[in-house]
This record gives sequence, C-alpha cells and structure tokens, in this order.
Amino acid sequence: MTPTDITLNQLSRELVLTWPTGEEHTLSCEYLRVYSPSAEVRGHGPGQERLQIGKENVNITAIEPVGMYAVKLVFDDNHDSGLYDWNLLYDLGKNHATYWQQYLDKLAAKGYTRKTAGQVI
Repeated sequence: MTPTDITLNQLSRELVLTWPTGEEHTLSCEYLRVYSPSAEVRGHGPGQERLQIGKENVNITAIEPVGMYAVKLVFDDNHDSGLYDWNLLYDLGKNHATYWQQYLDKLAAKGYTRKTAGQVI
C-alpha cells in the first residue's frame, strides 16, 4: 500500500503519512531514526542490532523517493542509509505504541534517560 500523502513538519520533528485506508500515522523523526532499516542500526543478522542513543533532537532534512516503493530519509545527524519501503512505514505507524515502548524499555535497561531541549521527558 502506497501512502497518499507524506508531510514533513520539521518544527515538530514529525513525518505524517496518510494511507488510502484513511489512516494517518504521525511518526517522530527520532522514532524513524532509531528504527532505521539500515545495516548500521539493524546489523546484518539477528542479534546484531545496535541501540540508537541520543537521537531525541534528530530531524529529517530531506525525503528522497526511491522508485515507486520507498523513500530514503536523510537525517541531520548525517544518517542517510536504509530505504523505508511502504510496508515498513505502514508497520512502523500501525505498531507505533508497541515499538516505541520496546525502544524505551531498551534505553531504560541501559540506564539511559532521554532528554529533549534540555528537559528530561
């Protein structure tokens, strides 16, 4: 399924995807960065994933189309590898609450406290 609209709000650091079903998913740049499909984040196989820390204020600087099936997101921390295909973006939106909590749990297990604009959140 291909989104009918993709809107980047750099001020709020959010990407909004609208789907043909009428669903709308608002995904933070941080969330998209820490769940990047790149080998840098996911590794090359099970157990090789690398927890992304300190990405609270990351932003997307460009969205580059890749054929009719994906986009490449360019982040301001110089991360620009990994293709976000439509199925992945839909999955990240549909399962946002679960995936986000898993990420927060992993950070907590490492003793990391997230910070945004000087604030602990």
